[in-house]
Amino acid sequence: MKAYENLNLIETFSEFKELKNIDRATMMSVLEDIFRSMLIKKYETDENFDVIINIDKGDFEIWRNRVVVANEDLMDLNKEISLTNAQKIDSDYEVGEEVTDEVKLKDIGRRTILALRQNLTSRILELEKDSLYNKYKERVGEIVTADVYQIWKKEALLIDDEGNELLLPKTEQIPSDRLRKGEAIKAVVARVEMRNNTPLIILSRISPVFLERLFELEVPEIYDGLITIKKIARSAGERAKVVVESYDDRIDPVGACVGMKGARIHGIVRELKNENIDVINYTSNIQLLITRALSPAKITSVKITEEDKRAEVFLDADEVSKAIGRGGLNIRLASELTNYEIDVFRNTDEVEEDEDVDIEEFEDEIDAWVIEALKGIGCDTAKSVLTLSREELITRTDLEEETVDEIISILKSEFED
Repeated sequence: MKAYENLNLIETFSEFKELKNIDRATMMSVLEDIFRSMLIKKYETDENFDVIINIDKGDFEIWRNRVVVANEDLMDLNKEISLTNAQKIDSDYEVGEEVTDEVKLKDIGRRTILALRQNLTSRILELEKDSLYNKYKERVGEIVTADVYQIWKKEALLIDDEGNELLLPKTEQIPSDRLRKGEAIKAVVARVEMRNNTPLIILSRISPVFLERLFELEVPEIYDGLITIKKIARSAGERAKVVVESYDDRIDPVGACVGMKGARIHGIVRELKNENIDVINYTSNIQLLITRALSPAKITSVKITEEDKRAEVFLDADEVSKAIGRGGLNIRLASELTNYEIDVFRNTDEVEEDEDVDIEEFEDEIDAWVIEALKGIGCDTAKSVLTLSREELITRTDLEEETVDEIISILKSEFED
């Protein structure tokens, strides 16, 4: 038995005792189980052995209990010891007494020690994985701060302050995120999975939960429970709508979330790469809630159809594009926030010198996909298109210059005629 084998085993044991987040009882149980498995393998039983584990020192002792028998009656070398051999340990031993002696590593055998060390190492890895899985399983929905360690095409590898590996997939990053190696970033623990017996901690920066936790960090009234976030609708990196309610009449929930001169909300906006955030005061009046949800547009009236959860919203022509938002984003978030399908209509009692024309009336002259591009920026009528400059139409619709010139010409001719 070489000295380095004993040293390696003790080092492995010491590594085991240094594991974090593993309670003492679990560690003791696992260690004793490993040593007893070794005893059964070598001696076919562990019943007459005492395993003493010293967690604090990082070492262990194994003692074997045997009964003293007359030399000629010796049958089981593991459970019995001859009188002659017993008296070599202590000359006072007599037949029938019990002898307890320590089992040294050199008596166990090289192969058994190698197997023991491999088993111990394997259990260390298992416990580390289980510990990491359980730790982060309990932290799902919490914000963590970690350093960017490696950046790949589809994901980034982050390291927390204990050296654990976390994953931030590209699909969970804000589109405007530009991660840099060594940078410390915040994200919420989205989920924890076991893949090939290895825990994967998945983070997210686009989850509404991430925005909610940021509000809790920046707004003490939310953290203390004086203000509640009722619901969040979010398109990461572009716009978010947050409905808040105060349980104290003396607290203005919107003002508390925005902060003095916008100090609180600006901290959140910076973290989210300048994402626009609308903070909305909750009301049980659904018409009023829809009106607030369509901010910054000014709504004239709202008609509700409860049966199919639809809302018809009426507003002035120059407010239509604001209500719809770029690419229909504002109205989509408002619908998600209120759980109502929202349809926007221009007020019919507007007095205009020339009557406007719905953009879809020109489908014979303008391609359907071009009409959809115009509607996507909130231009659903001929005049709403013509109120925008040529340059603005090109920029906002991403259409070719020739296409925009042709659209303007077609729409202008309608009113000239």
